[in-house]
Amino acid sequence: MQFVESFGGPEALSLREVPAPQAGPGQIRVRVTAAGLNPMDWFMASDADTARRFGLSLPSGFGTDYAGVVDQVGDGVTAFATGERVFGGALSRAVADHVVIDVAGTIAVGGDAHHTPDGVDDRTAATLTIAGCTAAAALAVVQPGPGDTLLVGGAGGGVGVFTVQLAVLAGARVIGTGSATSADALRALGAEPVTYGEGLADRVRALAPGGVTAAVDLHGTDTVQAARELGVPDKRLTTIAAQVDGITPANGANAAPGALEEIARLVATGKLRVPIAATFPVEQIRAAVELQAGRHVHGKVVVDL
Repeated sequence: MQFVESFGGPEALSLREVPAPQAGPGQIRVRVTAAGLNPMDWFMASDADTARRFGLSLPSGFGTDYAGVVDQVGDGVTAFATGERVFGGALSRAVADHVVIDVAGTIAVGGDAHHTPDGVDDRTAATLTIAGCTAAAALAVVQPGPGDTLLVGGAGGGVGVFTVQLAVLAGARVIGTGSATSADALRALGAEPVTYGEGLADRVRALAPGGVTAAVDLHGTDTVQAARELGVPDKRLTTIAAQVDGITPANGANAAPGALEEIARLVATGKLRVPIAATFPVEQIRAAVELQAGRHVHGKVVVDL
């Protein structure tokens, strides 16, 4: 199991052998094969105040998104069987050989599990939960559709790859911010790239002279500020990483029931793809976190177990 015994950077992570957890009543145990990394993982591991807000204390596990195979089923569980492939979220417990999930739980309390569809490999399944739910929740706020031009800030990041594709599938035109080196990756997702930074509103105006109708800021507040300058009303703006007066923030915990299953179905049918930027064996967890925390990776980072 991966353990955080002191708050800090990737150097605070260490591998520890601990007794395998056992599934109790209403629980399943999953033999984890892959764990996807998210910014929230290292936010919590690096800062005591952030960890406290999520109800975590030391020592702690690490990582939230997981995929694997059910290898124990507790009394009273009928929705899952031994040998079935599953994926889901278990807050700060995912990077481990085994994780115990409460079948009636949530990502934050007890963990959650979903059946992995045929056609979705475990590495991909391990990237879906946090980013997919967050993207679905953000788009539910602004509700893009045919006739909309949606500006997505941080479009090449882990949440961005879902947000862009889901918005395109909804019929919207998508303009995505990123670095100059991310342009090809954004086009591959279906977005029209625009570089972030000073002068963003002018560059977007030149790209979309007919105007922008909605915006999702997946990084901070710069995209929201540019969208306001372009005349987008606050009711069609949202953020995931910052609070802005007058704007409804999005939280993956509020994703609509069934949103994650729908995302997995879209992946299984080839309508949504998840670019995996890099994979690491668990022994190289520090390098994996360093890459993910750099915030310049295009796609998802996955740890193999």
